[in-house]
Amino acid sequence: MEEGVKLLTEDEGKIAVQLARDAIETYLRTGEMMDGSEIKLPSVFNEERGVFVTLNKNGELRGCIGHPYADSPLKYSITDSALSAALRDSRFPQVLANEMENITVEVTILTKPELMDVPPKELPTSIKIGKHGLIVKSGYRQGLLLPQVAPENDFDEIEFLSHTCLKAGLPHDAWIEGAEVYCFEGQIFMEKEPLGEVVEKDFKDKACLKE
Repeated sequence: MEEGVKLLTEDEGKIAVQLARDAIETYLRTGEMMDGSEIKLPSVFNEERGVFVTLNKNGELRGCIGHPYADSPLKYSITDSALSAALRDSRFPQVLANEMENITVEVTILTKPELMDVPPKELPTSIKIGKHGLIVKSGYRQGLLLPQVAPENDFDEIEFLSHTCLKAGLPHDAWIEGAEVYCFEGQIFMEKEPLGEVVEKDFKDKACLKE
């Protein structure tokens, strides 16, 4: 994590995941939207942080949307991202209430994206798989992949760059042709199983995926 950024504790991470799940389940059950102000939360949830919420069902992605930049208090970023992942991810139909018992919820707290100001040929050696997430920008196009995406898919650095370009709707080699590349880090909290124990996931060692 970047210097000066306060990490969430294990208990705060569990609260973050529960808040995301509660926001989805409350809306699906009652139609009411939570914004985190309904309950007393630790002070870190009032800090502006970037965040993504990822939903998985039976080991497959079911929704993933977030706030790449620290533009809102964490409690709002979590609830808004959770509802967006469940209801507004255009790649998937909206999540139904009876699906939530089969869905795992994952919350990734982001650091501020930093421009990788190096020549394109040096970008692959500047990326640390399992530590860095990437944003690629060119004109009005922008694509983001979270730090866990590369180790989960066994991408090397060039594949990670290429897939982030594709996510932006750009050619796979746009990073060589002048597109801006930003990196960031993420602290990941996830349910081990639907409604199950929440753990902090560390992807810095790819061997952890072989557990």
